[in-house]
Amino acid sequence: MSALTDLNRRTFLTVSALAGGGFALGIGAAPAKAADGAVLSAWIRIAADGAVTIISKNPEIGQGIKTALPMLVAEELDCDWNRVTVEQAMLDEGKYGRQFAGGSMATPLHWLSMRQAGAAARHMLVAAAAAKAGVAANELTTAKGMVRHTASNRQWSYGELAAEAARQPAPDPGKVKLKAPEQFHIIGTPQTGVDSARVLRGEPLFGIDVRLPGQLYAVFETASVPGAKLLQASLEAARAAHGVVAVLEIKGSGTPDVLVDGIAIVATNIWYAEKARQMITAEWTLAGKGQGSGDFAKQATRLLDANKGSDLRRDGDAPAKLAKAAKTVSARYAYPFLAHNTLEPQNCTALYSADGALELWAPCQAPQLGVTLIAQHLGIPASRQSVHMMRIGGGFGRRLMADYMVQAAAIAKQLPGRPVQLVFSRADDLKRDFYRPAGWHGFSAGLDEAGKLIAFTDHFISFGENGKPMRSAQLNPAHFPAGLVDDLLYTQDLMPSVIPTGPLRAPASNALCFAFQSFLDEVAQAAGKDLPQLMLELCAEDKVLGDPGDASRASPAFVTKRARGVIEQVLKDSGWATRKATKGRALGFGFYFCHLGYFAEVADVSVGKEGVKVHKVWAAGDVGSALINPRGAEAQVRGAVIEGIATVTGQPVTFTDGAVDQRNFDGTSPPRISATPEIAISWVKSDTPPSGLGEPALPPVIPAVTNAIFAATGKRIRALPAVV
Repeated sequence: MSALTDLNRRTFLTVSALAGGGFALGIGAAPAKAADGAVLSAWIRIAADGAVTIISKNPEIGQGIKTALPMLVAEELDCDWNRVTVEQAMLDEGKYGRQFAGGSMATPLHWLSMRQAGAAARHMLVAAAAAKAGVAANELTTAKGMVRHTASNRQWSYGELAAEAARQPAPDPGKVKLKAPEQFHIIGTPQTGVDSARVLRGEPLFGIDVRLPGQLYAVFETASVPGAKLLQASLEAARAAHGVVAVLEIKGSGTPDVLVDGIAIVATNIWYAEKARQMITAEWTLAGKGQGSGDFAKQATRLLDANKGSDLRRDGDAPAKLAKAAKTVSARYAYPFLAHNTLEPQNCTALYSADGALELWAPCQAPQLGVTLIAQHLGIPASRQSVHMMRIGGGFGRRLMADYMVQAAAIAKQLPGRPVQLVFSRADDLKRDFYRPAGWHGFSAGLDEAGKLIAFTDHFISFGENGKPMRSAQLNPAHFPAGLVDDLLYTQDLMPSVIPTGPLRAPASNALCFAFQSFLDEVAQAAGKDLPQLMLELCAEDKVLGDPGDASRASPAFVTKRARGVIEQVLKDSGWATRKATKGRALGFGFYFCHLGYFAEVADVSVGKEGVKVHKVWAAGDVGSALINPRGAEAQVRGAVIEGIATVTGQPVTFTDGAVDQRNFDGTSPPRISATPEIAISWVKSDTPPSGLGEPALPPVIPAVTNAIFAATGKRIRALPAVV
């Protein structure tokens, strides 16, 4: 057993539920000593030689949270970061609270609570030193893993004090004193990811790397159309194939995000399983007739023409203002379905024991969801499940679903005592994705004689039923420029669909930003301005805007001052005011606020015989008062920019009668290293707690590129991918 497993078996006293993160700060109620150090809390072990082990609670998907959250703990613990080892936690929400990676939420939820965890442990170490030295705690100071008593010129390492510190009473985490920002020596310093060297060496960290004694491998054949039922199948040839251990019919729950009907082929290696799959003939119900990309586009056009959508938000009387406007601008925008295309395909390893226990090795952004679904649909109690949270080779929101965990468990349950690793092929990954939904917008805007925006409407078309949008198919009533234009109308029509949708990095925002910011660029041109000028005019007055809609879905406040800050910064960085467009090459601008972050971006783009080339992107971001790890922060922005550009030039998926047409990377044009532009990043600090960076830098680069294409060629890009 690993030290982490031993640690998980220890009993901790839950001292306090911390605000925001919703997790408990576990402090040892009695002396506890692990094989490799004294246990001060659920998060911290300190060895006799002073080496510190910090537990990282959340899944790591490349966003750097396995480095950033321990940095918060280490900062307030006041230890030497070079002597810190980080361990990935097992799934245990009773101990750690919610263990989840999505929505750029980890930083804002844990900025305070993880620091409190470190400060509480430091308090206990100081108390131990005070008892040892016979002095008052306020006479002691800490630095880099040492407690010092300056008056007597004595000092003790954390290693010397750890065992006694574990016996100290736990402080109230809400009352421990935290450092002032000027005292930080870890937060705000660029750090290499704690797993980076291991990844470069090819060490087995990812879900697909799991290798257990006697391990079997499985593929799961399903219908081409999501949710279709298995009618009959011929399995004899597959069962007789070399290396095949079992061919199992799996009865599904009927919903793609839980478990669909399928045929599991289990073999001694993945290639035998894939070869046997080809020997199966199966008949499925037909479920997707008329559910194709062309069908949806035609239906959306009819709905836009009818213009009878239900109200999402109605401020003033936008139609009346449009009728009286000195100038009006109207345009329609569209964007396609997108797949996630994670480099590591979906996978999960499951071991079901004869006594009814289930052990899982899962690269999942929401592992507790998998545990819950398995309990509900397979009858294995959550208390009998244990989950190793493996490093994830790309999530982008796809792994917020846990279907592959349920599938692996369903297969393993029929083969007790044998570990089974389920691996999706690329075709499976595309066929069983939860796609970024397509969408259509019919915009209109009215300008007065001075070129001021006085009316704005959007008729939004996407997917859902009975007024309820499917995942990521929603338009927030507070979406910009709501609250900044007195007469504004947002309406919505939803189309039913069998195609499952889900979050893709910067959910909804990655599509809405393109449509809104591109149309606003048209509005600015009609007003004789550029888009940054229009944006600054709209945000000129200091305002804090919230969501007037359903309180349970209330959006974070939008602060116009912060928006101005990043816009002005990126204009300065890019030399916007002095750069002139030349034939075939120009700058474009985009701005967006999402996931608590503000980003303005400028793209330098040329259009020639070889298509669209992005030469450079300037990005200015405001994500609060501090960057925990500047190196990790910049990496997130670069990745977001690269992924955003790829949505302009490629990556759509299409459907015919409910079945996806693409089967591999060659059909979806993922981003290439050779197409990566130079990326210059600036930060604007504000006096708010830090927020996350997985998502907010992605949306604005999309309209920045499409607006640059227009400036360079005169051709407006109103549908993605861009065709020039």
